[in-house]
Amino acid sequence: MSTYTGPKCALCTVKACGAPPGELRPPAFCPMLAEPEVLEEVETAYLEQADLRRLAIESARTEAAGYCRTTRLEDVMDFARRIDAHVLGIAHCVGLMVEARLTYDILVANGFEVYTACCKVGSIDKEKIGIEDGEKVRPGQYEAMCSPVGQAALLAQAGTQLNIVVGLCVGHDSLFFMHSRAPATVLIAKDRVLGHNPAAALYTSHSYYRRLMQET
Repeated sequence: MSTYTGPKCALCTVKACGAPPGELRPPAFCPMLAEPEVLEEVETAYLEQADLRRLAIESARTEAAGYCRTTRLEDVMDFARRIDAHVLGIAHCVGLMVEARLTYDILVANGFEVYTACCKVGSIDKEKIGIEDGEKVRPGQYEAMCSPVGQAALLAQAGTQLNIVVGLCVGHDSLFFMHSRAPATVLIAKDRVLGHNPAAALYTSHSYYRRLMQET
């Protein structure tokens, strides 16, 4: 009897989902066995919702066109062209102004109209939303809160057709995705300790960062 409680695909060693139907036997905890109705509804949505289907098609074409050959930034530009997104938005961290400017310059050089919104836009005092002084990054000083909702609003006002996240903090990026009117993708995932390469913590979790594997 299956004890399925939800999808745990990361534990799978079979990957039957990537093989022709019926070729491989999926494990008992596979959601394709446990939740076929949910996945059938999703497939129907891909087939019947024109906007969703188009994004799925162009995502697959972008993947095939640049797989192991082009950089992520090139993939973003390719995808933008495929969905006819000529106006792009960059939602960036105030600490990554250099990276945001380089992204802006490259996108403009490639023919896109580009708008950028910094995370501190609006300069809202953190204390206004209930942050105590001792909870600030630098207690005793004024700190403007990050406003990803403001970033999303400004980029929507500018009419962006695809938004690009450059280094938003964890949580702030979640708020941006929730409120972005246009489809959004990530160019840089912030990790100040690892030079914005968060995967390095995974690859060294049995050596330098083995503390991550210890229960807290």
